[in-house]
Amino acid sequence: MVDILSVGLVPLLIVLFILYQGIRIPREYERLVIFRLGRYSGIKGPGITIIIPIIDKAMTMDLRVVTIDVQKQAVITKDNVTVAVDAILYYRVVEPDRAVIQVENFRLATSLLAQTTLRDVLGEIELDDLLSKREELNVKLQEILDRQTDPWGIKITAVTLRDVSLPESMLRAIAKQAEAEREKRSRIILAEGEFQASARMVEAAKLYQDAPVAIKLRELQTLAEISREKNMIVVTSGGEVGEKTGTVAGLTQAFGER
Repeated sequence: MVDILSVGLVPLLIVLFILYQGIRIPREYERLVIFRLGRYSGIKGPGITIIIPIIDKAMTMDLRVVTIDVQKQAVITKDNVTVAVDAILYYRVVEPDRAVIQVENFRLATSLLAQTTLRDVLGEIELDDLLSKREELNVKLQEILDRQTDPWGIKITAVTLRDVSLPESMLRAIAKQAEAEREKRSRIILAEGEFQASARMVEAAKLYQDAPVAIKLRELQTLAEISREKNMIVVTSGGEVGEKTGTVAGLTQAFGER
């Protein structure tokens, strides 16, 4: 009786072992790449999948978007400025069989390719473009990486330049440049104001020429405005209705009190 049980137990254990090793349940976002006796057999999943133990070898591939933090790279821009740039790379596996067959370690290969491409692309542009055209650079990096990883069955979904670190000397130079730009704008605004004021003064002179009495009234108005300050006396001599040039003398009240 014991021998009969022993004989029947061995096939049962073999069947259980085959079921344990042969039944796989990949999730919705996973796929099984099957190799049968070393040769590519196909892709299976998701759900219950049966493979042949020992004969079949299954490799599980995750199809979700993967994020890679590209290490900070020292980049020399086109105008010979050394900057440290790091980025974030998003990709996903779209063809699991090619990701297994065409490249040994697609995760490592994608990360190293991103670092190299980052240095190559940013080394071809100037610092001003690097700081002001990040969106365009993100798109360019994505297109280049996507084209290079396509034979591996990998889709680059996005690339984002996260940080650009400048040396202290360059930060000071940029600050000086910004200050010079602000000074330039202020001078231009002042010059435009002077130009507009001179144009209005020319128009006023023409009006005074047509009505000489008006300049005398303007002179009296100026005296009235100065008298409100109480710290200076201005004496003018306008001649006949402002046709002669007056003389101006100032005497500060504070100086007289001393």
